Amino acid sequence: MSDNIYVDKDAVVEEGAVVFPNNYIGAGSVIKSGAVLRPNNIIENSVVEEGAVVTASVLESAHVGKRAQVGPFCYMRAGAKVGEGCKAGDFVEIKNASLGDGTKASHLAYVGDCDVGAGCNVGCGVIFVNYDGKQKHRSKVGDRAFIGSNSNIIAPVNIGDDAYIAAGTTITEDVPEAALVIGRSRQTVKEGKARGKFKLI
Repeated sequence: MSDNIYVDKDAVVEEGAVVFPNNYIGAGSVIKSGAVLRPNNIIENSVVEEGAVVTASVLESAHVGKRAQVGPFCYMRAGAKVGEGCKAGDFVEIKNASLGDGTKASHLAYVGDCDVGAGCNVGCGVIFVNYDGKQKHRSKVGDRAFIGSNSNIIAPVNIGDDAYIAAGTTITEDVPEAALVIGRSRQTVKEGKARGKFKLI
């Protein structure tokens, strides 16, 4: 370890872990053997399991499973947990939520107050809408579910195993197992109506 790595006296970095420069490992953190911390992480009171790779991300009271990939620019807030072989990619925020083994949220998603099962896909721009202005609510997603890009999951709802949520859908009710849900308006094309409506300034 080099001089530009901070490891708190109450943190544990096991033998065989690889820690690149510009990492902050705070109190209560455990970095297991075989884990790789690429540059520019802030890790507080969190566990990074064997074989996991974390890049340029913030972990606060979080848990990263074996062989998971986190980052770059992922924010795992208190209670965030990603399972074995997961991917939580760039600009994904996870709060008080879990991703089951093998689930992928590759980019630009908010996963808050929910439990997502194993083998799921959380598409780009998906938001788990957990706050109604007064209270936080929790949702649950079964195994092998596909949540298409730019979908909104309005808590509290349950999405069954093998469900498929089409891109751009807003979910407000429970989704049965293996159901296909499309909740967006149908595209309307009015030919020629846009002519002259746009001018670059």
